[in-house]
Amino acid sequence: MLPYEEFLEEILIPGNVLQARIAELGEEISRDYEGKSVLLVCILRGGVMFLTDLMRTLTIPHAIDFMAVSSYGTGARQSSGQVRITLDLQSSIEGEDVILVEDIIDSGHTIASVIELLKTRQPSSVRVCTLLDKHERREAEVPINYCGFKIPNKFVFGYGLDLDEYYRNLPFIGVVKPDKYIPPD
Repeated sequence: MLPYEEFLEEILIPGNVLQARIAELGEEISRDYEGKSVLLVCILRGGVMFLTDLMRTLTIPHAIDFMAVSSYGTGARQSSGQVRITLDLQSSIEGEDVILVEDIIDSGHTIASVIELLKTRQPSSVRVCTLLDKHERREAEVPINYCGFKIPNKFVFGYGLDLDEYYRNLPFIGVVKPDKYIPPD
């Protein structure tokens, strides 16, 4: 795989701006749940970096669990709309205050499906915390309770978001050069 600079059109959100906003989200969640505990459910794999940085900013008791949900194929730039749970929660969420931690919401189909599934398990509440909201692509309405950034309809990578499984480690959100990246068949 080539160095990321080959595919980078621009840095959309620099690392220091990401970290400052994540700290603000942590303060907001901690304020909203003061005196309570929450279960953070991270949607793998893209949400991992966001989850680890977010949980360090929380001042309330919290546990974590993970789900893997797929609606993108290799090389896909958009969600297929077909949602598959490939890893389910390891713990019961009955009576829990759940916050879904997601890297990006675009069409909304994936997170809407996850919310509906989790509600059948009788949590006390389910809220959504996303780092990125690509609202102009929205096809399914979803409640976003905590949002890091609204972004334009551009293909982004870095800070947990991959480009064919690579470059998740970048400390910023970058925009892919459309003329340099060719998805695999």
